[in-house]
Amino acid sequence: MADDQGGRRFQAVDPSDGTPGKSYIGHSVGEALAIVGAAHTAYGGWRRTSFAERSALMAKAAATLRRRADEFAALMTDEMGKTLAEGRAEIEKCAVNCDYYAQNAEAFLASEPVDMGGPKAFVAFRPIGTVLAVMPWNFPFWQVFRFAAPTLMAGNTAVLKHASNVPGCALAIEDVFRDAGFPADVFRTLLIPSSDVKAVIEADAIAAVTLTGSVDAGRHVASQAGAVLKKCVLELGGADAYLVLEDADIDKAAEVAATARMVNGGQSCIAGKRFIAVAAIREAFETALVKKMEAFQMADPRREAAKLGPMESVAARDAIHKQVADSVDKGAKLLTGGQVPDRPGAWYPPTVLTNVTAGMPAHDEEVFGPVAAVIEAKDEADAIRIANDSPFGLGSGVLTSDLARGERIATEELEAGMSFVNQNVRSDSRLPFGGVKHSGYGREVSSFGIREFVNIKSVLVHPS
Repeated sequence: MADDQGGRRFQAVDPSDGTPGKSYIGHSVGEALAIVGAAHTAYGGWRRTSFAERSALMAKAAATLRRRADEFAALMTDEMGKTLAEGRAEIEKCAVNCDYYAQNAEAFLASEPVDMGGPKAFVAFRPIGTVLAVMPWNFPFWQVFRFAAPTLMAGNTAVLKHASNVPGCALAIEDVFRDAGFPADVFRTLLIPSSDVKAVIEADAIAAVTLTGSVDAGRHVASQAGAVLKKCVLELGGADAYLVLEDADIDKAAEVAATARMVNGGQSCIAGKRFIAVAAIREAFETALVKKMEAFQMADPRREAAKLGPMESVAARDAIHKQVADSVDKGAKLLTGGQVPDRPGAWYPPTVLTNVTAGMPAHDEEVFGPVAAVIEAKDEADAIRIANDSPFGLGSGVLTSDLARGERIATEELEAGMSFVNQNVRSDSRLPFGGVKHSGYGREVSSFGIREFVNIKSVLVHPS
């Protein structure tokens, strides 16, 4: 990104070969604040629309997404390297989310009566204003729509500050809502750098903030929002642990683990990253996991059969490789991958490390790429201890043939916002999404998500 006649130019780069793509002229701070003001003005009318009106428009947004799915999938491939197959799946997930809130928002926000022993009393859920979303590049449509659909259906308006490497996706999302017939300023995109976010948060027209991103980004936004007493929801990093217990079906466990690790090329907050196998089955699990991981061969993301495209940038790839190399220097053993390919672009192969212990990056840090870390535990209790010995608490998993055992561990023992038994953790419109500890606070999607950015208002009516 560079200055351009007083504004900013956002340059897309194809991560598969490093060639520049389309560039976009961004907004100055003044222009961004004017857009925020327009969204706030639009709120005055939008908040008074009926759920039926909002629902009809949101259903049209879902239809628009499906109609333009190939276009949007190709855009994601161009800007951040997602495979076309994963891109189309992401667009369909966004459409499903729009349909979900079109059908359920009114029920989720219906007033709830309270028995006060006499006077009429109830809890009402009302919109709060214009919400700022600060979003990352890894799921450039889904991250936005899982916020936007409930936010708009609640009667709020929204402005988006997207990651700087996906400017085309950011503008395309605004166009989806325009195409679907939403009023012009109900959803707007700001093409601004991160350094300008503080000025937007401080604008009187902004009521609240939601961020998906790194822990450092979360700290900055939370402190800025807190300084002006504005609520924020944070979905931050994860180092999701999966417990592989001695009674697990090894082949199935390896399949779930590889799927969990390799979603979006490993570039996902809720990707499985640490696989904690009890000693009795560790070697067998490692052998099976290597086979499953190696099935994700690097390939041109524009090929229909591609399962692993490039990482989002060469800088990101190099950071991941350093974490792998540093872990090996400290005693980890490389079972597959771990070598930077001799080719242009941000490529990195599926990688499996074993003998991973505390003090290594693969154990202590979030590794945001196709790298699986296998950690040995003595038994169930030790595996739980290792899983919880992390600053993160986004997702977690238990792989076992004893469903009651798995449910107990997932429910009572693992310190995470989500715990799945015998499946990889993933977001779903019907389940609250979010974490604990350094993985953030607040929840997205489901009935819980739509209530994050509303005024939960107590109303009492007493006879005069």
